[in-house]
Amino acid sequence: MSQFFTQVYDVVERIPQGKVVSYGQIAFMLGRPRAAREVGRAMRFCPEYLPWQRVVMADGSIAGGSFPELRTAMLKAEGVAFLPDGRVDMSACLWKGEKE
Repeated sequence: MSQFFTQVYDVVERIPQGKVVSYGQIAFMLGRPRAAREVGRAMRFCPEYLPWQRVVMADGSIAGGSFPELRTAMLKAEGVAFLPDGRVDMSACLWKGEKE
């Protein structure tokens, strides 16, 4: 596993329940603001014990990949707010990191 993947997983592990973060935001937190796709690549191999469902697209869309219905259900069970069009309400649920 690459050092970057490990750093991504360290961020994902800290996302609080009821909050979400975008791929681009994780890249920015890691000092690599143009690495959102690489974060996405890391998330494809994310260990199952991490809150992988809390990583969404910048507009609140549930990213492609496996189990979008499961991810949505898991987020709703955590109290994540959704907009009428099915996207996460990023203004209500975005985690801005440890300084929040």
